[in-house]
Amino acid sequence: MRPKRRHYAWIVAGVTFLTLLATAGVGSTRAVLIVPLEQEFGWSRASISIAISINLLLFGLGGPFAASLMERFGLRRVMLAGLALLAVGTGLTPLVREPWQLTALWGFIIGSATGATAIVLGATVANRWFVKHRGLVVGAFTAANATGQLLFLPFLAALIGSFGWRAAALVSLGVTLLVATLVALFMRDRPADVGMEAYGGAAASTPHGEAPLSAIGGLLLAIRSGDFWLLSMSFLICGLTTNGLIGTHLIPASMDHGITEVAAASLVAAMGVFDLVGTTASGWLSDRLNNRLLLAWYYGLRGLSLLWLPYAFNEGNLGLAGFVVFYGLDWVATVPPTVRLTADIFGRRHVGVVFGWIFAAHQLGAAIAAFGAGALRTWLGDYQVAFMTAGLLCLVACGLVVRIGHGLTTNQMGTLPAAAAA
Repeated sequence: MRPKRRHYAWIVAGVTFLTLLATAGVGSTRAVLIVPLEQEFGWSRASISIAISINLLLFGLGGPFAASLMERFGLRRVMLAGLALLAVGTGLTPLVREPWQLTALWGFIIGSATGATAIVLGATVANRWFVKHRGLVVGAFTAANATGQLLFLPFLAALIGSFGWRAAALVSLGVTLLVATLVALFMRDRPADVGMEAYGGAAASTPHGEAPLSAIGGLLLAIRSGDFWLLSMSFLICGLTTNGLIGTHLIPASMDHGITEVAAASLVAAMGVFDLVGTTASGWLSDRLNNRLLLAWYYGLRGLSLLWLPYAFNEGNLGLAGFVVFYGLDWVATVPPTVRLTADIFGRRHVGVVFGWIFAAHQLGAAIAAFGAGALRTWLGDYQVAFMTAGLLCLVACGLVVRIGHGLTTNQMGTLPAAAAA
């Protein structure tokens, strides 16, 4: 008997997982650059946070356009273009001498590059290559994106401690080039390219006469739905309380309390391990449970953990360990149910572009928190107000997500306008 042929979807999923893991890890370098740049150049934390804020904003705004380009030019080409930009940005980082140079490289170039290899990529691959286990795959991709940021940090922090921050930038360049090689060799755009259907059945096909949505067309479609605004506002709060606040400022905040950079980065890495478990489990649950209630539960738990964080610093290692476990399990568990709700409301064909705009709101929140928390630290001398405000906003998000499902859906909208399908 001939052995059963392994479905190529799993190879594509593996390459995508590694791409998300590695590029997120490279992007996380920003968190360990803050204090070294302060010390070497005397720049304020607020001025450094401007570059990080732009990075996070463009990381999100690139999503819907990247999704549209993936439909037009293919996954592989868009991924390679994003990785090429990432290589340019990280390769030139050791030459930085002025704040505007940091803003140009880490704000504009790297921010745009990572937008092409972000969560939107994972959503597009999952919906194009998988029918069976789609939620589980989205959960794994989301965990890779977040965990990559967290697991790289101890290594980068130790590297900076031994060889300086420029060495971390060069290692990031090497990782980027390695991933680009894997993408060039193994990535494929669609199941038809290897003579297969999507794993578990045929993927959603495009209705006759309906072109793939452009980035602007997707926005025109989405803004007609009240659910889009509920998803976007709740996801804005998600970005504010993860990438923007904890992902950027937890390490500097820990150092303010006498914890070394390597030890602080190790705490964040431990959070990444719990995130891998929590987000993958969230993908599994999103295939089985009410996704609105899942989101309300996740935002509520995250809000409580952030309200506890200022006190956790005063409780020593035990208090911080509790925060790491509690918050880590919830880090980006919100993504699988948000993707699932987007697909249910707007259709699988459009999920990449529409979720791209929802993710843009996520990164707008991250940008606000990255700069806002840095500015509050500069003005007030600590992060307590930032952490408490973020916790309260998570409780607001609970109220938003329970309303999802009461807005218009694509079935109620009728035929797409010509502009939306152009």
